[in-house]
Amino acid sequence: MLEMLIQFNNSNFEYLTAMKFKTPVSVESIAQLIGGKVVGDGNAVCSGINEIHKVEAGDLCFVDHPKYYEKCLRSAASYIIIDKAVEETYGKTIIVCDQPFEAYQTIISHFNPFAAVSQSISASASIAATALVMPGAIVGNHVVIGEHSIIFPNAVILDHTIIGNHVTIHSGAVLGADAFYYNTKKNREVWYKKMLSGGHVVIEDDVEIGANTCIDRGVTHETRIGRGTKIDNLVQIGHDVVVGSNCIIAAQVGVAGATTIGNGVTLWGQVGVNKTIHLGDNIQVLGQSGVTASLAPGKMYMGYPAEEASVKRREFVWIKRIANLWDRVAQLEKRIEG
Repeated sequence: MLEMLIQFNNSNFEYLTAMKFKTPVSVESIAQLIGGKVVGDGNAVCSGINEIHKVEAGDLCFVDHPKYYEKCLRSAASYIIIDKAVEETYGKTIIVCDQPFEAYQTIISHFNPFAAVSQSISASASIAATALVMPGAIVGNHVVIGEHSIIFPNAVILDHTIIGNHVTIHSGAVLGADAFYYNTKKNREVWYKKMLSGGHVVIEDDVEIGANTCIDRGVTHETRIGRGTKIDNLVQIGHDVVVGSNCIIAAQVGVAGATTIGNGVTLWGQVGVNKTIHLGDNIQVLGQSGVTASLAPGKMYMGYPAEEASVKRREFVWIKRIANLWDRVAQLEKRIEG
């Protein structure tokens, strides 16, 4: 049903699955926009711009550190913005410019400019007749809200967010805020420069999102919450996170950017999840655990760093026994000395 909803409203969007341009743009035009030099076919056309972990054929990608040159050049991207000429291009068309990060910012600002909302419900929003948006809620530009969905007072649904059918968004929730994502350079006066967000949020059917929960939009792609997932109050979902179907996420959970959570996953209260990792299907992570690495499916985890609960419980038992072991060692030493 959600895919039908998206297709029906496709005319409202510059992009859906990534930061795609309305129409393909020539590499030479991009180079002129950012003040770069093309190495390769300047007449080739790009379909959009994307981050390295989300790039697709036809996309632009940028790299500004030698450590990541080869990874970027070997990626699925067809076009690379880079800060120096390279001998091996791996068949890519290259745009050389001094500041690839600033070039990215220019491209996002040009093709996806900021547009203020001048009324509580934007005229460009598409809201189903059976949906309910209560007073005080904000619905941004080009938002889609499906059948029988409810948006409670003071919820904020920001630009390009797609909400499916039978979705409930409680008061104070914010969907589509900018990613907490910064370019860091210690040789400039301002060390942290915000990377502009060109992505969006997708909420599939039958999802419930609790009060004061925040779901950030993707940087160049999407943050997605799968069908039937229930999210408690005061939860933070970072940029480009993908949450599977029928998950339970309890209060004060924090999930860092670009992490993938499988289907049927339960994260109990105050669990923290690291960035760019994968949580397998049907796992449970017990409260106040810290997930620092990917977890295999179908198991229960706990502790920091999170490990299988049965292993962690045995570890806790042994920790409690340490004092007794020291006492026994001390007693043995006294006997030996005596």
